[in-house]
Amino acid sequence: MFNTKNLSITVLFLYFSIDIQAQSAEDYFKEGEARSRQQNYTEAIAAYSKAIKTDPKLWNAYVKRAFCYGLTEQYDKALEDYTIVIAAEPEKIFSYQSRGSAHSKLGHYNEALSDFDKVIELDPNNQEAYNNRGFVKKNLGDKEGACKDWYKSKKMGNDEAKIIIKNNGCR
Repeated sequence: MFNTKNLSITVLFLYFSIDIQAQSAEDYFKEGEARSRQQNYTEAIAAYSKAIKTDPKLWNAYVKRAFCYGLTEQYDKALEDYTIVIAAEPEKIFSYQSRGSAHSKLGHYNEALSDFDKVIELDPNNQEAYNNRGFVKKNLGDKEGACKDWYKSKKMGNDEAKIIIKNNGCR
């Protein structure tokens, strides 16, 4: 039998459910941030995934989830997320840099080279991109090209490049 008490309870339940859902993408994102700070990357990935499901255009959730995928050596999944972000925000250097690193970890050196080239195109003074591209070139058998990139990074003031040059026998 239907009564007004049941209707009131149902309406209240629906009202609070809708209110919770309206805020949940940001809440899930914040939960992911907290889990990531605690180095609980599996739970962070789950929280970011909920944020994305709730708001598929929350690009920072893809970036953060991809970063956690990388930390858990799920590079193929990281690639997917970085590619989504690049399609939405093609001017964001970080996504190319990170996707290049994931490609490199998977041995996709030509794809990594392309991403690091794009970083350098967008930011010609990006020392990290020159270092990373140098390692990719080395893995592709181009030691001379690798050394040129590391020397360029060193010339920009990157102290890490000095060590890389020494350790790789560049002349």
